[in-house]
Amino acid sequence: MEFNPNNNVIKLCVQGMGMEDKGNPDEAAKLFLQAWNESTDDFEKFTAAYYVARHQDNVRDKLKWLETSLQFALKIDDESVKAAFPSLYSNIAKCYEDLNDLVSAKKNFELAQSFQDKPSDKGPFYHGTRADLQIGDLPTPGGNSNYTAELVMNHIYFTALVNGAGLAAALAKGDERERVYIIEPTGNFENDPNVTDKKFPGNPTRSYRSQAPLRIVGEVTDWVRQTPEQLQQWRERLASSKGEIIN
Repeated sequence: MEFNPNNNVIKLCVQGMGMEDKGNPDEAAKLFLQAWNESTDDFEKFTAAYYVARHQDNVRDKLKWLETSLQFALKIDDESVKAAFPSLYSNIAKCYEDLNDLVSAKKNFELAQSFQDKPSDKGPFYHGTRADLQIGDLPTPGGNSNYTAELVMNHIYFTALVNGAGLAAALAKGDERERVYIIEPTGNFENDPNVTDKKFPGNPTRSYRSQAPLRIVGEVTDWVRQTPEQLQQWRERLASSKGEIIN
């Protein structure tokens, strides 16, 4: 399953987040509820319920929506959704704590912890860059960030979505041509905390990072390229984004 920003339910959720950013929670709540009412599959219902939950003033109502979101998430066999389990179980546990149901709270905190292990995504994985690399090369952490000047990265990043790697290549600094390499992680890796449970629940872009080198095993030349206008929108969005990079 690949995250689709053109999905109608996703668009409604994006509009709702825009209302939140503008300090208009009532309009945001209406848009999230509309997203829920228009949801037709498990992924849409999981996503919409997640947002409806955070606009509930009553703890029992919040718990109901969080458990609804979890119910649909458990039906989806996808790595991008599994990354949401720690957050969902933790939030459910906090609701039970507020309701003084400490047994249920403990159970859900333990479930949250059980999903904190490294991702089980089997790939294939891709790394987008403008560097000219060869099969067998081992790119390592320590490069400068493409998004924050003078920040040396402690991890090297990759994704299981070829189009996501293509976007990363297009946004990378330099004048060399965009390249997307097929890679194999040589060590443990984790969900990229800069995108996981940020705008959307889980890790919809299937983005990961590692402190170990990546091994180049091939190159891809066919992916969906962004138009100059779309790339400019991405650059403006990144330039105006709030918060520091989790390095």
